[in-house]
Amino acid sequence: MSGPERRAQVLAIAAQEFAEHGLHGASTEAIAKTAGITQAYVFRMFGTKKVLFLELVQAAFERLSDAMRDAGDGKTGLDALSAMGAQYYDLLADRTGLLLQLQGFAACGDPEVRDVVRSCFARLWGTAEDGTGLDPVTVKTFLAFGMLLNTGAAMDVEQVDAAWAEGVRTKIQPGLFTHITTGTNR
Repeated sequence: MSGPERRAQVLAIAAQEFAEHGLHGASTEAIAKTAGITQAYVFRMFGTKKVLFLELVQAAFERLSDAMRDAGDGKTGLDALSAMGAQYYDLLADRTGLLLQLQGFAACGDPEVRDVVRSCFARLWGTAEDGTGLDPVTVKTFLAFGMLLNTGAAMDVEQVDAAWAEGVRTKIQPGLFTHITTGTNR
């Protein structure tokens, strides 16, 4: 296996491990064992466990931001936001990516992690704001709904037969944000 192929293999294995166990619970020993390499080799590739975690968290956020940007390309305003929202909803199916983002938020007690996650979230905010041209209150509301969808997906609400879970699963329709503006939030 070539170096780049091995690196990609370790990243895929590590993504699963960190998504399930977080920064502090993940085991580089388990990652190495699954990859069929030594733990020392994992550290040679990435330096530290935290560096590996941060690379994966950043990649998960980048996939989301890039997909939203692409979905809104050529559109503006609520049309762009609607396209971004549909793409966001579809990306919830990537459970590993979703959990990596949430594990990133959970590890924000570490200042280095917090700085990286802030930067990732700033990019996500910028994607929604710049890609739509909408005001901060609408962007904030859109991202707040996104976080609710994230927590619902993390809890696997698709498997829950209860009124609250049905409420969380309710898709956001394009017209929802038409009344939410800076002007109405005074």
